[in-house]
Amino acid sequence: MQFKEACEFILDKLRDELPSHLTYHSIYHTLDVCGAAKRIGRLENITATEMKLLLTAACYHDCGYLTTTTGHEEQSCNFAEEFLPGFGYSNDAIAEICVMIRATRIPQAPQTPLAQILADADLDYLGREDFFTISEQLFLEFIALGLITGKEEWNRVQIKFFENHRYFTATAINLRQVYKEKNLQQIKAAIKKDIE
Repeated sequence: MQFKEACEFILDKLRDELPSHLTYHSIYHTLDVCGAAKRIGRLENITATEMKLLLTAACYHDCGYLTTTTGHEEQSCNFAEEFLPGFGYSNDAIAEICVMIRATRIPQAPQTPLAQILADADLDYLGREDFFTISEQLFLEFIALGLITGKEEWNRVQIKFFENHRYFTATAINLRQVYKEKNLQQIKAAIKKDIE
């Protein structure tokens, strides 16, 4: 399993080929998720082999955006199935990677411990201090894709998303839940301010 080469290959592809209107689902998001997955994985005491599979899934989880925005998780799995055998990944390893990738689909319903880690890593930013900076990138992407019309609608979408989201691993709950609640309260305050 040529782990580093497999990850470098897809990261280079994302860097070079992702459409520029994807201001959130960019190479920076993928690298952010990789960092969060590594941190959560270490704190959840996963094995070295599990870490390689997890980080491969993190690198590949949004590569479907290279060709589509709808059903991108399935397209990401298609790319993993196409590219990873060339890097020595077994069919079983690829199947496990695809279980993790599919776990990032909203609403999240991860079925395995590694899938729970990737799901939490994908939305790690919800409970961080840089949430509003990252959220702005997603807002711009939603506007570009015609999914929303403005800030008020965006704030309502965010509140609904926050209220339906939960972290799965003990690590993410411990590290992010409290700040996630603070971020939610700030969004609610912004809506209240708009109404007044």
